[in-house]
Amino acid sequence: ISTGDMLRAAVKAGTQLGLRAQQVMQSGGLVSDEIVLGIVEQRLQEQDCVAGFVLDGFPRTISQADVLETILSNSSRAIQHVLSLEVASDELVARLSGRRSCSVCGKGYHLVFDPPLRDDVCNACGSVLIQREDDREDTVRNRLAVYEQQTAPLKEYYMSKGLLRPIVGVGSIAEIQQRIKKVLES
Repeated sequence: ISTGDMLRAAVKAGTQLGLRAQQVMQSGGLVSDEIVLGIVEQRLQEQDCVAGFVLDGFPRTISQADVLETILSNSSRAIQHVLSLEVASDELVARLSGRRSCSVCGKGYHLVFDPPLRDDVCNACGSVLIQREDDREDTVRNRLAVYEQQTAPLKEYYMSKGLLRPIVGVGSIAEIQQRIKKVLES
């Protein structure tokens, strides 16, 4: 479950939630706890979450983690693992700022790792490729600064609870998936 995807969908749909989140997201800031916690709580009640789920990009603050614990406790659930993909900041900037997506069909590309056949043109439908506002280099760097200030403390929070599982996040997708699988199976 990606809170970022849920928020972007709300922005695209022009919902009240989306409009409230849009300005904050474009500047690289964090959307308010009230908004994010509301969409997460609703999402975790859906049928596909009954047997379990993976949260991507949430929680981002210790206060969100505390509320998430309460939400889960109210439904007799608890966090089993917190995976922290460890990647250097410069690598993250290169990865995120290189992402592009088709303005029509939504197919994703990366300028280095999965480039289109023709610059800025979708292989699938021939439409123009776009870069999301929150993938622009200055926005990514701002997001990383916010992460260091507000989210990095979660590592110690979850380490103290015995839940943190650091994973080297550099290498091929298959290599990283294998590391994750190994951690979850151990």
